Order: sequence, then C-alpha cells, then structure tokens
Amino acid sequence: MRIGITIGDPAGIGPEITIKAIAVMEESDASYIAFGDMTILERAMEYPGMPRIDLRPISRIEDAINGRRLLNVFDMHNLDMKNFHEGKESIQCGKASYEYIAESIKHALSGKIDAVCTAPINKVALHMANVPYIGHTEIFAALTNSADPLTMFQVENMRIFFLTRHVALRQACDMVTYDRLMDYAIRCSRALHQLGIDKGTMAIAGLNPHSGDHGLFGNEEDAIVKAVLDLRQMGFDVTGPVSADSVFHQALQGKYTSVLSLYHDQGHIAAKTYNFDKTISLTLGMPILRTSVDHGTAMDIAGKGIANETGMVEALKAAYIYAPSFRKDKHC
Repeated sequence: MRIGITIGDPAGIGPEITIKAIAVMEESDASYIAFGDMTILERAMEYPGMPRIDLRPISRIEDAINGRRLLNVFDMHNLDMKNFHEGKESIQCGKASYEYIAESIKHALSGKIDAVCTAPINKVALHMANVPYIGHTEIFAALTNSADPLTMFQVENMRIFFLTRHVALRQACDMVTYDRLMDYAIRCSRALHQLGIDKGTMAIAGLNPHSGDHGLFGNEEDAIVKAVLDLRQMGFDVTGPVSADSVFHQALQGKYTSVLSLYHDQGHIAAKTYNFDKTISLTLGMPILRTSVDHGTAMDIAGKGIANETGMVEALKAAYIYAPSFRKDKHC
C-alpha cells in the first residue's frame, strides 16, 4: 500500500507534524510518500525536540519502500530557501502547497498511490499566489472533476456528515428541505459504501430542541420525517430526526454508524468537544480517498517543535484502514 502525504504550507506546522507522525506510525506494510521539499523536511527535524526519521528521496513513485520511521520524499524542488521563513505567509509557499496537492492527485488518479493524507494549507498564502481555489476541498473537487464532494468528520468511531457547511445559520435552517435531505442521505450512504461500510444506521439530527417536540418548537423536522420514510422505502437504513443533544453521544456508543448533521457548528462542536486533537476530516464522493487533519497551519508556533501531531497520526491511520476497501464508485 502507498499513502501519499502532502506536507501543506511549508511555512506552517505541516512539515513538523508529518515528521512526528511518521516517527510513531506502527504499520510497516505501508509506504509513506511525502510530496514536498526535502530541504524543508530536513530543516523540520532540526527544530527543538524533534524526532529523527529516515528521509529517502525518490523520483518515481514506484521506487517507494516500506519501513518504520521511514518517509519516501518526492522532492518538488519548488522553494527558494533564501526567501523562506517559518511562520510567514508568502507567494512561494502558497504556490508550493498547491503544487504538492496537484502532484499527489495526479498519482492517486493514476493508481500509483492508494490514498492522500493532507497537512494544513494557508488560505492567505493561496490567495497571495493567485491559486483560484479557497481550500483543499475545492482543489480536490476541481482536479478530480468531482461535483460537490462530501465532508465527513471522524473521531474514534463517530462519523459525521454535514447537510450544510459554510453558510449563515439563518440560511442553513432554510436549507433543511426534503430534496436536499434526500440527496445528501443517499450520497452519504454511498460514500460510506466507498469506505467498505455497508451495515449500520445513519441518523439524521434534529434541528430544533427535542427535534421540535411534535411542532411545539418548530416544524422544520417535518421534512426530515418525510425524507426518512421515503429513504427507508428505497432500502436505506436511515432514522431521524434524532434530537441533537443525544444523537452524537449515541453514535459514540455505537448505536449509529454515522450522523447527518444539519449545520456546520452542530457537528463540529460535537466532534471537537469530545476530542479536538483526534478529530479528522475525510473528503468523499471522489475517485480518490483523501484524509486530513482538521486544523490550520498554526503559523504562530511553526518552527518551534511543539505542534501536536495527533491529528496527522489519526488521518494517516484512517487512510491506512480505509484504502484497502475504498471503492472508486463513479456514482458516489
């Protein structure tokens, strides 16, 4: 198995957490391939308290080898170190971070790597470099020709999808419609199928307190009730609405395979309050598998050797676990 790693913005904590994660990974039957800059990774190992790993340069993906504490490096040679500074946004780092992602996607689409795990990029640096995408999801969508990829959070055994994401809460409430619920529930079920998860119930969270309490606190749940009935008739194992004050706890207890959260903070707060460091993100509904940390570049601590690698470790583990079962279903 080959897992690609994009080191993120070189001036952020991406190189550091990549080194730290590889140092503790136990799986020896996977080849880890960093798309980045060898000099940056070597520099990262010189930060205070950083572990040492073996960095092995390769010019062909096929030359990657397995081994604990070993990182194959597909060196992009796209940085001018004379003008490089940790913790500072720059045109060259924004451009480089985009090129790492594009190169990894190219090899994933060709089948040479089985999954891509991404370290954080910086939106300001992307903008400075005139990259025409705001973030990872948009880049992956464009370069894989995937319409509206799905975001799934995972923390331990809890998986959370999002009916709406970056919109105002008032607008998100208006987007809880029968048609949107049907579309997302079906696509989320198919995304789980991509990961080899075909059994278990998806719960759709309620929007209002106590899921509206039969209309006492709103009637937005009426659309959920109708959608669930129709989804069940179509053969999907879906239930809801389930009150949001309990559905995430029940998912952690194993009652539900996944939860469809209705708006951004509903799912984010649940996952990150339970375990901020272990919460990771998967981008699904594409012909390739992408896992990622769910935090930023932390420019304020870059270069100090203190960044927490837990999210990167969890993202790499998810790639390792799901890649063998991942199905390139064009209908997902």
